[in-house]
Parts: sequence; structure tokens; C-alpha cells
Amino acid sequence: MRNLKVLFVGIIAIICVLFVTSRQMRTSQGHTGDNTLTIYNWGDYIDPELIKKFEQETGYKVSYETFDSNEAMFTKIQQGGTAYDLTIPSEYMIQKMMAEEMLIPLDYTKIKGIENIDSRFMDLDFDPENKYSIPYFWGTLGIIYNDKFVDGENIQHWDDLWKEELRDSVMLFDGAREVIGLALNSDGESLNSKDDELLAQAARKLAKLPDNVKAIVADEIKMYMINEEASVAVTFSGEASEMLDNNEHLHYVIPSEGSNVWFDNIVIPKTTRNIDGAYAFINFLLVPENAAQNAEYIGYSTPNKEAMGLLPEEIIEDEQFYPPDEVINHLEVYEDLGVEYIGIYNDIFLEFKMHRR
Repeated sequence: MRNLKVLFVGIIAIICVLFVTSRQMRTSQGHTGDNTLTIYNWGDYIDPELIKKFEQETGYKVSYETFDSNEAMFTKIQQGGTAYDLTIPSEYMIQKMMAEEMLIPLDYTKIKGIENIDSRFMDLDFDPENKYSIPYFWGTLGIIYNDKFVDGENIQHWDDLWKEELRDSVMLFDGAREVIGLALNSDGESLNSKDDELLAQAARKLAKLPDNVKAIVADEIKMYMINEEASVAVTFSGEASEMLDNNEHLHYVIPSEGSNVWFDNIVIPKTTRNIDGAYAFINFLLVPENAAQNAEYIGYSTPNKEAMGLLPEEIIEDEQFYPPDEVINHLEVYEDLGVEYIGIYNDIFLEFKMHRR
């Protein structure tokens, strides 16, 4: 019995020594707690080589999970269960997460390289003074068309999507804000409208579009357009950039009457268990060389002005993806419409989808 007690005490002593040693090793690395950094991001929204580079430079291990919509991301973080250290929502969802007190205010004494961000993309209405978010990418919503099937001069405005010659030819992005927004913009109205009559007018207009709609999808638009299985699509600028790289007959247009300019920013949720690692990753992405590499891989527009100088001229001089201020000034950011009007937009969109042929 005595021998068993001695053995038990010895085991406990070994466990204690191992625990203290492990803790000291983590402290010596400059980290506290788990050495894993858990990132929640859109699918295919960072160059995988950058994650490897970050791990090699810092010693952190990255656990990378993806989502396919702002709403899915919001729900999963709100429900808890996974300790996400960083996520990358869009502007209107950042507003909502701020209102729900789901984010940690940023400590700028721990952030290096914020001066690399173009001032045009800082201090925007959805996050004044950037108290909670750091710009990651930005872009626009527009129309992509194939010049083998349609005359580009006839595809310059949202109203052109309703033209009879586009019967069964248009791919729409599967999003209520995008589809209802383009209907509102086509009549010169705000894509953030809360006017019930204007929304009813947009619904009536959309009811005349189904004959032209080939499909309502998301990422599949790239495949359809590259493979020339559709003539026209509504898509985001970064997706369009990849399509143009793979098919010389494709062109991207931002309708002059207005559209969406969006911003995806990096935030630290309150679920974080590795806040030091979160700041390390933010600082890593702010390095111009890393931001430029990421922009070339993703195809979206970088807000990092120092990275712009490292990108090929054909990228930064392409006004389809880096539009001038006079174009940007006619674009709108999606706002958080609140529960009531988000529900109305979703209902209109669902009704539209149900009445497709």
C-alpha cells in the first residue's frame, strides 16, 4: 500500500513538472494560453501560403474555418461553442455585432502598420474611428458579360438585365440585399431603402425579371461564366477579376446609376482566447508585401496603399477594380436595416425566387 502511495505521489509530481515546463515554454515564446489561433473567414479568402508564412514567422498554429454568409458567421459566433480569435465580416454585419456587444475594442498600442491603410477606407460610418475593425478588402457589385453573346454597349445599366434578348441568360447572385438592391438602384433609389412603397415597387419590377434568369447561385457563377454557359451575371468585383483572367471575352461593368461598394474588415470577437495571436495576425496582414501577395491571390481590391505600389500596373490601373473617386461617390455601403426590414427584404427575395420558371 505504501508503495502505491509513493507511486501515486511521484506521478502527480511529474504531471506538475510537465505543466509548469509547458507553461514556461509558452511564456518564453511570448504567447499566453493556447498557441493556436482560430480564424473564421469566408471561403478561399486568403492566400494559403500566407498562413504558412505566418506560422513560420510567429510560431502560432492557425486553425482556419470558413463561412458562406455574414448571417451564418454571426449566428455561429453568437451561439458560442468555438473560441474564434478573428473573423472578417462585412460592414453592415460589423454594425450589428457592435450593437450586440460581440466585439472587443481594438488596442492600437498593439497594432503596427495601420498607417499603411488608405485614409479613404478608415473612419467610415459603420465603424467610426475604427474602434472595432481593420480594413481587409473592398470591392463592388456589378455586371459581367460575355462579348461573344451580347453587345457590351447594351449591358451598362441594371435595367439592361430586363431586356428581352437576355431571356434565360442571366445569372443572379443568391443574396436578398444584392438582388433587391439592384432593383432599387435601377430606379434611382437607395439600396438601403426602408420605404415600403419603394420596396413594393422593387418587388413588382423583379416579378418581371424571372424569364431572363438562368439561375440564382453563388460561387458557381464563376464556373458558368468562364465556361460560357451564361451570357450575363451579377457578381462581385473580385469574383469578376478571376473570371476575366480565365476568359478574354468577359468584361465587368459598374452601373453608373449606383451600386454597392462593400468593405470586409478584420474584427476580434469576444470569444477570443488568444488575443496576442489575433494582434500578431492583424499586424502580419498590414505588412505591405503580405497585403500585396494576398490581393494578387484573391483578386479583390486592397485598402493598403503601400501594397498598391507592389502590385502590377495592369491591376492598379484597371478602373473596373480600382474605380476613381467619382465612381465610388455614386456607390453605397450596405447598412444594417434592423430585424424588421431584413425580414421584409428576405420575404421579397423569397417570393421572387419562388416565381421563377
